[in-house]
Amino acid sequence: MAKIGFIGTGIMGLPMAQNLQKAGHSLFLSEHHDPAPAALVEAGAVALANPKEVAQEAEFIIIMVPDTPQVEDVLFRENGIAEGVGPNKLVIDMSSISPSATKGFAEKIDATGARYLDAPVSGGEVGAKAATLSIMVGGSEESFARALPLFQAMGKNITLVGENGAGQTAKVANQIIVALNIQAVAEALLFAAKNGADPARVREALMGGFAGSKILEVHGERMIKGTFDPGFRIALHQKDLNLALAGARELGLNLPNTANAQQVFSTCAAIGGSGWDHSALIKGLEHMANFSIRKD
Repeated sequence: MAKIGFIGTGIMGLPMAQNLQKAGHSLFLSEHHDPAPAALVEAGAVALANPKEVAQEAEFIIIMVPDTPQVEDVLFRENGIAEGVGPNKLVIDMSSISPSATKGFAEKIDATGARYLDAPVSGGEVGAKAATLSIMVGGSEESFARALPLFQAMGKNITLVGENGAGQTAKVANQIIVALNIQAVAEALLFAAKNGADPARVREALMGGFAGSKILEVHGERMIKGTFDPGFRIALHQKDLNLALAGARELGLNLPNTANAQQVFSTCAAIGGSGWDHSALIKGLEHMANFSIRKD
């Protein structure tokens, strides 16, 4: 079994790390920001002082933190991962960050003799707990083959998309699709409710047709019930759409619907919803319409 460093044990990272433990792998954790989760330590994980020490002990080093600056920090700060890696080490960034920054990070890690994969995930907290995440990978075929048993302990749909940066590009594309689907479901339910129809029954009717989708099933129910405890926070989806829009500007592309979804998320943030689940996009639309689909 492999010796794995795991940095970033939040909503997604903790269950991912637990699934690696269940598969029999040894974990090494960094306490440079927060104490290591008791659940992992009690199951045998070793807590170390900083990412450098983690990288020295582990063959694989997985990063699962919120954004590009945090990845750069754990990689290249004093006592960062880059100071502890060398030949035969493999750094795997499973965060969702900038594709262009990822290419630069990979070059710097490659210069140490180690190798680098970007491997962002989709599936949310539910998928992380169930080990059914979709994993989009950028890097060499050799590194992908080395990491595949680890990915199989955390996910089901695992794809090598291309070279470094391609995994992050696929994840940005994923987040565009998810945001626009959430907005489509929210607008449809808002329209139905404002027109006097029961949104729950409308959702039930639509589930059996061409409009049926996982987002209509799961997030549509959240919208109707008003249960917006975060599985994936609005603030994080805003970050992903910022990556999409910044990348589009670099490419000379116009993504009008993505920009509109970002504006609705910004409305949610303005009314205190940065920490809500991204299905709460409907609350931004409700705020603009001065109408709620829920009777409460």
